[in-house]
Amino acid sequence: MLTPLQITFLGTGTSQGIPVIGSNHPVCKSKDSKDKRLRVSILISWENYNYVIDCGPDFRMQMLEADCTKLDGVLFTHEHNDHIAGLDDIRPYFFRQGDIPIYAHKRVILALKKRFDYVFAKEDKYPGAPTVIENEIDKSTPFKIANQWVIPIEVMHNRLPVLGFRIQNFTYITDAKTIAPEEAAKIKGTEVLVINALRMEAHHSHFNLSEALAFIAEIQPKRAYLVHISHMLGFHEEVQKLLPDTVFLAYDGLKITV
Repeated sequence: MLTPLQITFLGTGTSQGIPVIGSNHPVCKSKDSKDKRLRVSILISWENYNYVIDCGPDFRMQMLEADCTKLDGVLFTHEHNDHIAGLDDIRPYFFRQGDIPIYAHKRVILALKKRFDYVFAKEDKYPGAPTVIENEIDKSTPFKIANQWVIPIEVMHNRLPVLGFRIQNFTYITDAKTIAPEEAAKIKGTEVLVINALRMEAHHSHFNLSEALAFIAEIQPKRAYLVHISHMLGFHEEVQKLLPDTVFLAYDGLKITV
């Protein structure tokens, strides 16, 4: 029997978040809490384990909102700022628990080392800096977090390879524009799929809404949730009315069980 996974959507917005600083777009002025989106990230919890996928610039606020007092590791999809900028904010967990495992492609680990060199320092390390345990991953090899196997799935963010992750019958994908057939095959059978849908219009490096819906129709999960949403997609309540019965706009703070 599979262990139930609880998924908390820590952030569902694109790289600028919603509202965008200084924007007069109607969605940015919305009073609906579901139209206010922090940078994209999720918390996966089961038994006594908590893992996050990506820790962007809103990570501290997200973990406070989630009341997450224990962190067992961070999985990184890729090295863009909205997915890694909060790494330093793992410090409270490090001070209580010790070294924090991270899981990322070799390229992403190198980018993290360049940006957060003090975290990875081996000598004369600043005493207030956290320490991580590096776990190099790639698309070809499943890996374990605690007692769960994770299947990495490579998608293309324009020309940049990005990793999505499947745990049991749950799959999380962000920043996809194209997905090769052999990688899509890893997702088949997923019951719950999270996938990015940036806006209505086409974009060079992200699925728009119609592309996301087409991919969902190909995979045929029981439920699908859309993330990495920009203000240009529209108001949450209005867009939700346009979606199939089994497809939902995720929103910050949403919790689901798989």
